[in-house]
Amino acid sequence: MNSFLGSLGIVSVAGILSVVLWFGTKDNEGGKLKPLNWGWIVFLSLLAGAAFKAAGPPFSWLADLINDGIRMWGTAVPGYSMPGIALTLIALLLWVKMTRRQVAMTSIAFFYVASGAGAGYSVLADRIRDIAMGLAG
Repeated sequence: MNSFLGSLGIVSVAGILSVVLWFGTKDNEGGKLKPLNWGWIVFLSLLAGAAFKAAGPPFSWLADLINDGIRMWGTAVPGYSMPGIALTLIALLLWVKMTRRQVAMTSIAFFYVASGAGAGYSVLADRIRDIAMGLAG
């Protein structure tokens, strides 16, 4: 064993992040921990997006849904590029009041868009993927 977490595997990382985001984004009435703050939600959601993409079904179904949405957006608004969609998602995250779960879903969607947007966005997505794969062992 080379790490504190051992060899989790990417499917385990995806599952654990799903549980953490599900329960960490609701107001806990009896739990010991408080809900996650905005920064943690964004960070963990980006890692979850990378883990979902690498883990395959059933986690990749979310990626398929997001990709379908991107294709529909491209059909409805021709010429709206992936970098444009990425910047739009960043603007939404920064200025639109959202619930914790909406922040998580928007951040996961941002990861998928960033991974296909090229330039700096792809570099960011690659670094996030590397972190998620490092957690997987």
